Amino acid sequence: MTISISDYTPTEQALDGKTILVTGATDELGHSLSTALAKLGATIILLDKSVKQLEKVYDDIEQNGGPQPAIFPLDIEKANEQDYLNLTQAIADNFKQLDGIILNAAVLGQHGPITHIEFEQWNRALKINLTANFLFLKYCSSVLNQAEQASCIYLSDQVAQHGRAYWGTYSSPKAACLNLIETIADEWETNTNIHLNSLEPGAVNTALRRQALPGIDPTQHLSPESVTKAFVYFMDPGTSWPNGKHFRWNPAEQTMTEI
Repeated sequence: MTISISDYTPTEQALDGKTILVTGATDELGHSLSTALAKLGATIILLDKSVKQLEKVYDDIEQNGGPQPAIFPLDIEKANEQDYLNLTQAIADNFKQLDGIILNAAVLGQHGPITHIEFEQWNRALKINLTANFLFLKYCSSVLNQAEQASCIYLSDQVAQHGRAYWGTYSSPKAACLNLIETIADEWETNTNIHLNSLEPGAVNTALRRQALPGIDPTQHLSPESVTKAFVYFMDPGTSWPNGKHFRWNPAEQTMTEI
């Protein structure tokens, strides 16, 4: 399956009245996604650990004329199950429903050979890159189900499809997340209006990418702004959403191809 969005242009009010949760909202891509979605009318729930950085995204959204966003500080590394319950309750109390989630938060972890990876670093990466996404979907399902239709997008990576030396703490939980997406999408197929897919945006210029590849000129990476259109498509209720699929973004051709 290939979805071409070369001719896709969302209306200015495409996301009016929609509430979307963005995890990892303060990194370069999370910031760009949050502001792009807000420009189309969405109320964004900004989730990350730094209140100061969240406030910068908040200010940018307001300065660009977007609806007043919400800030939900959460350090995923330290969070427990009750924190995810609290998030769900806050969404239910303040917004009644959730129309979408972009699961963007991730850490590189310890970049090196598996035999050198410390057990604590492995567990940290599993908690942030895998377990957190399980908990977001598990507990937010109740408020996602309150929407007429909802869309969840998990940010994948090429190393999730094919293992690569020295990327174990990042790629292994990422690969597990693809299976998790398929499992949940299959379970939700017949009894919910929630669509769940993954999207591999490519080599985007983020702090994580620069940390992993310090010898590469960052200008050789894609800009965060160049990939936002693909995510907007998956949040726009005026488009036709697949379910349980994995896609790779091609910015040159403006296509998303199923992997």
